Amino acid sequence: MKRHSHDLVEQCDDFLALGLDRKTDEKTIICYLQKLSDDSLLQTLVKRLSDEEIEEVAHFIFTLLKKHLSEPEYHSLFLKEGR
Repeated sequence: MKRHSHDLVEQCDDFLALGLDRKTDEKTIICYLQKLSDDSLLQTLVKRLSDEEIEEVAHFIFTLLKKHLSEPEYHSLFLKEGR
């Protein structure tokens, strides 16, 4: 059974853009992040990242998670523990 889903990008046929309004920004970020996390894209991209870029991406992700998720949310939503 899969623990992760990427359904929103598959269902999104809305106009994607940044800077129009908050709702469009949120949909756009969701779609871009889900597109970015595609296995074949990431396997190509990650090999081209410098060590510094890998560190920057990791720091950005961990900072967002720590800032916006509680400990239980981190474990259930990010780590998918208890499923």
